[in-house]
Amino acid sequence: MSTTKWVLDPTHSELGFKIKHLMISNISGSFQQFQVAVETDNDNFSTAQIRATAEIASIHTNNEQRDHHLRNSDFFDAETYPQLTFSSTKVEQLTDDTFNVYGNLTMKGTSKPVKLTVEYSGVTKDPWGGQRAGFTVTSKINRSDWGINFNGVLETGGLALGEEVKVNSEIQLVKQLATVTA
Repeated sequence: MSTTKWVLDPTHSELGFKIKHLMISNISGSFQQFQVAVETDNDNFSTAQIRATAEIASIHTNNEQRDHHLRNSDFFDAETYPQLTFSSTKVEQLTDDTFNVYGNLTMKGTSKPVKLTVEYSGVTKDPWGGQRAGFTVTSKINRSDWGINFNGVLETGGLALGEEVKVNSEIQLVKQLATVTA
């Protein structure tokens, strides 16, 4: 059996999120700098070992003032905790193209287990002779589980920000040419 390594194509991938604002609409954001590395037995993604990192300083919500606030200690504290990380612990194949991926998400120095829902779009040959695999990744997390508690109370008694964060990512991986025999 051989181990296959897959690396992120950052040009064709995105690591996004949404959170309720004023409890009436969602604000979207993303991390502009992130990496994903995957190892599989041959090309079998049900055996995947996944490691991902995102640079907190690269957070982007289409509003520089908000991005700066998200980087400070009210939220992510990017100076003290410059990255968030995910490491898989288990992959559960549900159908030919659907997986649950379990792992540990670390933000602000706190690690918690999470479950990601992954839709596998398949593998294709690219115009340069390489192989690429595509995935849509979704999840929901509670930001306060990682100590991200900043909020504001509205005149109506509600909160400015929701606790639930929806993760929505498109990931394209490139198969590395060399395989290592295990």
